[in-house]
Amino acid sequence: MNLGKTRAMERKSPIFTPPEGMPRVERPSPEIFAGTGEAGIYRMLSDFYKKLEKSEVRHLFPEDMELASRKSATFFIQLLGGPPLFSQTYGPPRMRQRHFPFEIDEKARQVWLQLFLETLEGAEEKYGFPPEHLEGFRSFLREFSRWMVNKGG
Repeated sequence: MNLGKTRAMERKSPIFTPPEGMPRVERPSPEIFAGTGEAGIYRMLSDFYKKLEKSEVRHLFPEDMELASRKSATFFIQLLGGPPLFSQTYGPPRMRQRHFPFEIDEKARQVWLQLFLETLEGAEEKYGFPPEHLEGFRSFLREFSRWMVNKGG
């Protein structure tokens, strides 16, 4: 599937790995998917990508943000206990590797994370997100997003 041209340029810097190594990330509860279903996760990622589209990290994403949000949603559906849509469509997730073409520093991570956390405000009502799993999911996003940082400085 062609996701369209990305705005990212070819990498100019070597891949950064933190001196202390990569963080340990605990997988979120599969009970999340039971509450949200596919529809809730697709809505959540669509809302998140609308925020990203207006952000200072927009250049890191493909031109077609709606298509990108749907691809990202398939990853989160799989991660949160749903069917393996991402793997069936795109192959193994390997998210850190998939992000290597894009120079992602700590500032970009913070923007991404803040926008996702904002998207989760009211997630119980908007997406059927089980409230007892919200803090664990926020913690997952904090640690998981550290894996995407591949540019030091």
